Amino acid sequence: MEISVALKNQHLPDRFTKHAPATDIYHGVPNRSFPIQIKDVPTGTKSLALTFVDFDSIPVCGFTWIHWLAANLPVKWEIIPENASFDPELRKQFVQGKNSSANKFAPREADIQVGYNGPQPPDKTHNYTLTVYALDTKLPLQDGYWLNEFRRAIQGHVLVKTKLELPCQA
Repeated sequence: MEISVALKNQHLPDRFTKHAPATDIYHGVPNRSFPIQIKDVPTGTKSLALTFVDFDSIPVCGFTWIHWLAANLPVKWEIIPENASFDPELRKQFVQGKNSSANKFAPREADIQVGYNGPQPPDKTHNYTLTVYALDTKLPLQDGYWLNEFRRAIQGHVLVKTKLELPCQA
């Protein structure tokens, strides 16, 4: 399986990050998810899932920041559409997990704790890790699941996973 995301000047385009226009910032957080092209999904795939995390956040906040968790994405999607996370019609087609805005140390508004929470690197360019999974089943998860629940649910069901590093400017 192959995944790709269009970059601008070798970085995630501004409209999906802290540099987004005000119309795509909600409670101080960028909420327009970027499109992801997916090719060569293996035969037998019943659903797709993704994680989008920032390991470069560890020196800044003390932990890996979870920006987006999504599961049970339709296999028919050759492109996960732009703004899939918050578009009212698109988001009905899959489930989303909690991002790091749900942490108890710096809690944010409840309505931004599930779904895409765009990159906001405070100190320097961060490399964000996007992983897309082809699964042999739909996962028994509901909106608001945690990363650890996702990790348990995919055990024994991953046909293939593909990673991509996406740089984002501070």
